Amino acid sequence: MRNNEDNVKRASKLDTTALSDALDRLGIAGQCLGIKPLDHAFRAAGRAFTLLYGPAGKPPGTVGDFIDGVPAGAVIVIDNGGRENATVWGDILTMVAHQRGIAGTVIDGACRDTHLALELRYPMFSRSYSMRTGKDRVQLEAVNGQVNIGDARVRPGDIVRGDSDGVVVIPQEHEDEVLAAAEEIDAKEEQIRRLVRDGMTLAEARRQIGYHQLQTKRS
Repeated sequence: MRNNEDNVKRASKLDTTALSDALDRLGIAGQCLGIKPLDHAFRAAGRAFTLLYGPAGKPPGTVGDFIDGVPAGAVIVIDNGGRENATVWGDILTMVAHQRGIAGTVIDGACRDTHLALELRYPMFSRSYSMRTGKDRVQLEAVNGQVNIGDARVRPGDIVRGDSDGVVVIPQEHEDEVLAAAEEIDAKEEQIRRLVRDGMTLAEARRQIGYHQLQTKRS
């Protein structure tokens, strides 16, 4: 495996579409389905810092003051079980995360105070947004354990990549092969575009490059 920073940089240069095709080729379920950016211009890449939320007990537990322990460059990944009736992120967290150089936030659930994320250009990806607080409705259950985001398993340190099409997660133990496959797919799609610009039909260019097998799972 290459060093951590190098692989995050490699991921940052690839779109989620190429990474998703690479994950399909390798039989890895890393697509965070249903998670979308607040703004289609948002792009994020970094190592996952994970949080698990659950329904509040009685008395309710805290929503957590975890932000001070998140390293710069990380992507905060919050599993709120897809709940859209209680938010787990607001403007104070956005302000602090932006100030600390955190790379972005991914939520399987809802955020609020979206205006500040848009104003600061802080990359936010979530299932939805709402004004309704999560205080006394949800509580922090675990920090930096395995979580699930839109059908994808996420563990601390996995590479998280988000862009206009959504979010993918690359497991640490497979990141070299996923990135290599995605780089190959990206290069071959660029070859197709170049051939078409030079006058070849799309059908012939795709046949010549093997487009329809790029993402096919291989034994």
